[in-house]
Amino acid sequence: MSIIPTWLQATYETEQNVVIKSQESRVLDAPARDGSNINGVVVEQFVSVGDAVTPTLNVKGRPHVVVTGAGFGGLTTVQSLANADVDITLVDRRNHHLFVPLLYQVATAQLSAEHIAQPIRSILKKQENVSVVFDEATDIDVDGKSVTLASGKTLTYDFLVIAVGAKDSYFGHDEWAEHASGLKSLEDAERIRQQILLAFERAEKEPDPVKRKAMLTFVIVGGGPTGVEMAGAIAEIRNHTLKQEFRNFNPRDARVILLEGLPRVFPMFKEKLSARAQRDLENLGIEVRTGSLVTNVDDHGVVIGGEERIETETVIWAAGIQAASLTPSLKDVTQLDRANRVSVTRELTVPGHPEIFVIGDAAIIKSAEDKPWGAVAPLAIQAGEHAAANIQRSMRNEAYTPFNYKDPGSMATIGRNRAVVDFHNMQFTGFIAWLMWAVIHILRLVSFRNRAMVAIQWTFDYIGHNRNARVIVDHSGDTK
Repeated sequence: MSIIPTWLQATYETEQNVVIKSQESRVLDAPARDGSNINGVVVEQFVSVGDAVTPTLNVKGRPHVVVTGAGFGGLTTVQSLANADVDITLVDRRNHHLFVPLLYQVATAQLSAEHIAQPIRSILKKQENVSVVFDEATDIDVDGKSVTLASGKTLTYDFLVIAVGAKDSYFGHDEWAEHASGLKSLEDAERIRQQILLAFERAEKEPDPVKRKAMLTFVIVGGGPTGVEMAGAIAEIRNHTLKQEFRNFNPRDARVILLEGLPRVFPMFKEKLSARAQRDLENLGIEVRTGSLVTNVDDHGVVIGGEERIETETVIWAAGIQAASLTPSLKDVTQLDRANRVSVTRELTVPGHPEIFVIGDAAIIKSAEDKPWGAVAPLAIQAGEHAAANIQRSMRNEAYTPFNYKDPGSMATIGRNRAVVDFHNMQFTGFIAWLMWAVIHILRLVSFRNRAMVAIQWTFDYIGHNRNARVIVDHSGDTK
């Protein structure tokens, strides 16, 4: 069964507005729309002249835009097209938009799921030109301009925006995923929270000190923002939240170990800020081990450098990402890197296919100096805005414009009153950086309700060191 939009009638303007194949113009290998044969001459949908990608069709009607993924990039694209004369279908396999930067706080019982997630339909209910499909895009027919969904249905498109986000990369060792939990979804966060809380509960009942030590050893792999924030949060649970709550052991005896393969944590920050972050981590009692490459993970521990073994029952993976899905469908039309990401053009499109945009974690987006930008929320948001703008330029018969990322700087928290902020020419650490981080993250949440709930929760937690989301739910006996 196909879900086919009521599409438009495309007409060609006079000869002076139509660019055809010639020595002066290089036509991209994009499929032509129906009715593109004019007096025996095939006119393509888009043409590239120099650095400009220009539509050759003056569109009259409502093109269909399919957006896969309701993360920062996908949702921004949809909202940026709110007033455009288009029909939009937004496809996502989850029913909520997730504020990923605070996901670690759900995993460490500081926030609950509803604090950082908002139903997609609720966000877009007033935007009449969009339909939401609760499904997963699994394949792309580039020539047929259609997307296949997990349900078996298909969506035809005139413009496709791929914003599928990321999943964890285990660098060729996918078998490690069974023993090292990643953190990319609410399901991941709730599973990690359960694992952390159960470790302390089981340790209370364990008489063997060797087994108890393994239960109370938490290993985080990856010294980027997610890994550092997770390590800091677990240390605060150990140092403050669980204080005086157990009788058979001292929670402060738990070990928190952060492993980073590179020479320093926070490698994306200036060296001075990385050094400050490491000192803050160590002051929290975290064992920071840089230059430590994990070579194996199993049920009962991790191996570093092929020699040293750390016995643990809790390994959290924050070491790498790859495109979540769908991009392998493009392997026959463009090159993908080892993480299945697409190296897009300056206009954020698949080379040779200006009707297909790729943004967010699924794309390799490079600076003017040809250096790839990191996978961060501001980049995805700005790319979503630009993809929407280029779609509207196409509808006006105007050339696409290249994307220029305006880097707002970087920030990450380490724990209470500890953070690092890099605004290019200005750097901040300590309490002021932590306060800036908190305010900016609250303001970035998608709704006023989320912002208010998080602000209130953080205020109470700051006063009392509480983490009231410490609820263990046993799903082992659930039945369909």
